[in-house]
Amino acid sequence: MSQFLGCGRSEQIPGVGVQWSRKYHTTNKLSTTKDSPQPVEEKVGAFTKIIEAMGFTGPLKYSKWKIKIAALRMYTSCVEKTDFEEFFLRCQMPDTFNSWFLITLLHVWMCLVRMKQEGRSGKYMCRIIVHFMWEDVEQRGRVMGMSVHLRWPVLVGNKHPVNSYILKKNMILMTNNFYAAILGYDEGILSDDHGLAAALWRTFFNQKCEDPRQLELLVEYVRKQMQYLDSMNGEDLLLTGEVSWRPLVEKNPQSILKPHSPTYNDEGL
Repeated sequence: MSQFLGCGRSEQIPGVGVQWSRKYHTTNKLSTTKDSPQPVEEKVGAFTKIIEAMGFTGPLKYSKWKIKIAALRMYTSCVEKTDFEEFFLRCQMPDTFNSWFLITLLHVWMCLVRMKQEGRSGKYMCRIIVHFMWEDVEQRGRVMGMSVHLRWPVLVGNKHPVNSYILKKNMILMTNNFYAAILGYDEGILSDDHGLAAALWRTFFNQKCEDPRQLELLVEYVRKQMQYLDSMNGEDLLLTGEVSWRPLVEKNPQSILKPHSPTYNDEGL
């Protein structure tokens, strides 16, 4: 991850240059983030602008504790409703802490892209989602143990408690990798399929994918998932945080545009 490149370019990928040169996959029928209607910028008062310029969060559309609960549910959806085994199998990934983090990171990023469309409340929810993610990663790291392997931490066993210094060092490394990955994915989703595939190849596959079919599968997954998230009601997402994920391999493509409406009471729970 320390060798991140500009993700907007359509570059030749070593080992798959011949296959990649042909137009093997397009997703013209799936909407992209840049095609989605952008939210109208919220009007805030002078006092709110001042306190937010100081690093504080001003009044939001919904109470902060409701948004925090919804953010926890949304992050939980990323780690409990994702079929990790299917990713391990179809993307030929080892069953390690490293692979778990890469898959989780991808789904968290998709949630962040969606919620940023919901104005100031959505952006606040994004910060809370990331906060819960790092709490979870640190807790898993303490239980499982981590060590630096190439650019990412990997599972090394759980017989001995991890050294606090090593954990802190790896958390810093993972944080840097996380923000680099977010920037790469952001540029990739705004590009064509080749640009998105290049971002996924660099980050998700750590520049080691030599099978273009895996890249094709993941590009299609991200495109259809972003379309599915965009079809969900923003108010429901802010109040409940309930997100369901499409399967990596779609059995019923027509069901992509039919998300289930979440249920909640008057308190937004």
